[in-house]
Amino acid sequence: MKFIIDSHIHTDYSPDCKAKMQDIIIKAVELGLKKITFTDHVDYDSPDELFGGEINYIEYMKEIKYLRDKYKEIEILMGVEIGYQTHLNEKLDKFIKSYPFDFVICSMHSCEGLDLYNGDFFKGKTQIQSYMRYFENIKHCIEIYDNYDVYGHLDYIVRYGNFDNKELKYKDFKEIIDEILALIIKKGKGIEVNTAGFRYNLNATHPNIDIVKSYIEMGGNIITIGSDAHKADDICRDFEKTIKILKSIGVKKIAQFKNRIPSFIEI
Repeated sequence: MKFIIDSHIHTDYSPDCKAKMQDIIIKAVELGLKKITFTDHVDYDSPDELFGGEINYIEYMKEIKYLRDKYKEIEILMGVEIGYQTHLNEKLDKFIKSYPFDFVICSMHSCEGLDLYNGDFFKGKTQIQSYMRYFENIKHCIEIYDNYDVYGHLDYIVRYGNFDNKELKYKDFKEIIDEILALIIKKGKGIEVNTAGFRYNLNATHPNIDIVKSYIEMGGNIITIGSDAHKADDICRDFEKTIKILKSIGVKKIAQFKNRIPSFIEI
């Protein structure tokens, strides 16, 4: 784990996080990480009022420069997690091109203008209908948008919804999921394996390992690993467990990005 990068970390520049950049760096150095990527939220037009503000990237880059100068034993990379909605293509493109990002995660935190977290998206839908509409929207996203490096926590929807059993079985959605994975591979993009599912007591990564296995079997080879940490103590959390699972399905290398270009680390 010492040489594995954590490619999904939030700081207090994200509205749902209070962790200071420096505290995260101190923890990362303690863990022996050689690289770390900050990926704070940019969720334009979010139905959640909490995400209504915008990050001051001039200040953001100043702080990263200060930390790079202070902590030379670790490489600090600047990424972003964009919250995708279909009407935002031009706005997101303009934003991403405005700053020197090393890494861009594309995620869907709301769907059809409705919030997942507060349950609005699930109203009037069964569990199957909710999950299917979510995946249909992801497929549409990947068909019409290209300015990202990996798709984030592909089955994120399982965190939410007032269902007795939130488990998403790959076989129940195999056709649409495989269509999504085929598009991701065709466009030269990757997927994130997000370890936060264990913290949410889902007993699985995002996406679950059956989906990751399908991606590998279909020829996909760009996989990043991220904790989705919102506090310093969650950096690299459940990485050991996740890496063992990835090895068990034949994954030998994890991707890391710098200047939007992937390189690979053996695990």
